Parts: sequence; structure tokens; C-alpha cells
Amino acid sequence: MKQAGSHTQAVKPVNAAVAADANLQHAALIALDWGTTSLRAYLYDAAGEVLATRASTAGIMNLPRSAEQGGFDAAFDDACGAWLERAPAVPVMAAGMVGSAQGWVEAPYVEAPANADALVAGIVRVRAACGATLHIVPGVLQRGELPNVMRGEETQIFGALGQDTGTVDSGKCALIGLPGTHAKWAVVQAGRIERFHTFMTGEVFAALREHTILGRTMVTPNWPDTDAFLHGVDIARDRGQAGMLATVFSARTLGLTGQLSREQQPDYLSGLLIGHELAGLEAVLMQQQNSLAGQHLRLIGNEALCERYCVALAQFGCSHAELVKHATEQGLWRVAAQAGLVKPTRQAAHAG
Repeated sequence: MKQAGSHTQAVKPVNAAVAADANLQHAALIALDWGTTSLRAYLYDAAGEVLATRASTAGIMNLPRSAEQGGFDAAFDDACGAWLERAPAVPVMAAGMVGSAQGWVEAPYVEAPANADALVAGIVRVRAACGATLHIVPGVLQRGELPNVMRGEETQIFGALGQDTGTVDSGKCALIGLPGTHAKWAVVQAGRIERFHTFMTGEVFAALREHTILGRTMVTPNWPDTDAFLHGVDIARDRGQAGMLATVFSARTLGLTGQLSREQQPDYLSGLLIGHELAGLEAVLMQQQNSLAGQHLRLIGNEALCERYCVALAQFGCSHAELVKHATEQGLWRVAAQAGLVKPTRQAAHAG
């Protein structure tokens, strides 16, 4: 559960802080998923089970005060200070944008192909004002004519790989998708991130919806319109050969001609953009003698968004898309164990 703003509440529910106090004697690791706009902290026991979580809006671009004035220390203390007061020897790991050039300290990218050992070798340490040492996980860089990067997603991917129960042979190539603002599609093999692709689908949708003429005729619906969404997916798949720029204006013209209501237009635009993303991914896979059809792939991210991608993927012949839960928590734990920060007492069991 996310708690924005103050952690003080008028009533006394069993919140993260109370749960942590009750379980601190079992604490083995504190791990942070520290992004651009939010921060989530996890407290683990020696079996890799999450005992408690804390969440805030203090992402690296939304610190309580500037970095020069100790903003990172302040955000870290707010999230984890109570835990560290009671368990000061517990190791701390962090992943995400906290290791970017704009973060607390830069953790240089490791290059793809990259496995968990490569991430561990690239860990950078920073000492907080409270005395704790943060071990910051690096991102992954794919070099080439069009370089690509990820920071934070690599940890989620290794969390998903750690949950592999044999449905995907580790020796074969598998596809993992991470829908979101900057959607990632990673090809993994034998425990390595081999290569990946980034689609700015979520950010482009927000920009078109909020800052172009397309949004002028749109009204946010009370509930998602699956038919309008699939219409957009199908247009991108069947009529999108000229590219997104040649089809996106239809979000307006279909409204002007009465073929889409104002409430249907946002879902149509969403389907159109996701459809173009998947068509682009299909084109890349075809170059490698592969296809979305028949793929058994895994998705990591917001459950509702992943379900929307499942609907779209079915239009491309992919009817086996599995939602991976707890990938972030599992990934942080897995990298910490690989780095020797924790000594697991048994196999962690976060899949569910």
C-alpha cells in the first residue's frame, strides 16, 4: 500500500511502520526501488520474505529538499530511519534512478549481454549521513548505432528469472515485457539479458492526450472501452504500414465523422499506440526468424496495464502472456544474495 506524504495517521491501522517494529529482530536486508517520482522500501527476513514496506513520493526528482542540501539523506531517513535505528547492521541495497547521473551517486551501466554477476560487479556504494552504506545496482547499456539503456528494469527482469519454474527453458531465448512510460522488451537467455528494445508508448500517449489537438475532443470514460481499444490495435496491425504518424490523426477524424464517441477516443488512441508498439516488436522479431505468435512471454508491471497488453498481444497471435508478480522485490533480493549481502536460509517464495 502506498502512503503519500506524512506517515503519521489519525487512526492506528497495522501499517508498514508498526509491522516493521514487530519484525525487526528478523530483519536481514533493506532494499529500495528508487525511481524518478517515487521511492519504495522493503524490509526482508533471512528467507527473502518481505516483512514490511514503506512508500513515498520522494523520487530523485521530487526530494524533500535539494540534493546539495541533503535531500537524498532526508528521503532515505524518512523511508528507512526507523528500521535502521532498531537494526543498524542490516545491509541496504537500492536499484533504479537513484544510480543515474541525476541520482545520489552514479552507478555506471554494465553492458549487455549482462547476467546477475555483471550487475553485482557494477555495484557502487554511497555512505548515508546516518552511517548506513547503500549498495546501488547499475543499469544496463546496449551499445550500437542506436544505443539503448535500462535502469531498474534489469532488477525486475532478474526477479522474474528467479521465479522460473521450468515453463521456459533457461537455455532458450525468452521474451519479457515491461509495459509503462518507456516500455521495455528484453530477450533473455541462459540467465542473461541479451538485448532489449524501448518503446516510449506511455509517454507518447500522455503527450498526445494532454498537449495536442487530439485531446481536445476526448473525454475520460468511466470504465475502459475494450472494443475501442481493440479497434486501435487492429488499425495499427492491419493499416499501420506507413507508421504511427500516418495513423494517429485518426483518433480525431473518427470522432469528427461520428465513428468514435468522445469517451471512446482515449481507449482507441491507447490501442493504436500499443498496437504500433507490438507491430514494431513483431518486425524486429521477424528479422531474427521469430514471431509473437505462439510466444510464451512474461509481463512485469501494473496489473491492469499488463492485462491490457495481454488483450492486444492476442491480436498478434500471442495468447500465452504470464503476469509476473513481485518481480521488483524478488529481483532486489536475488541481486543482494548474489552480492553476498545476505545468506538466504531457504529458497525465497514470492511468486504468486
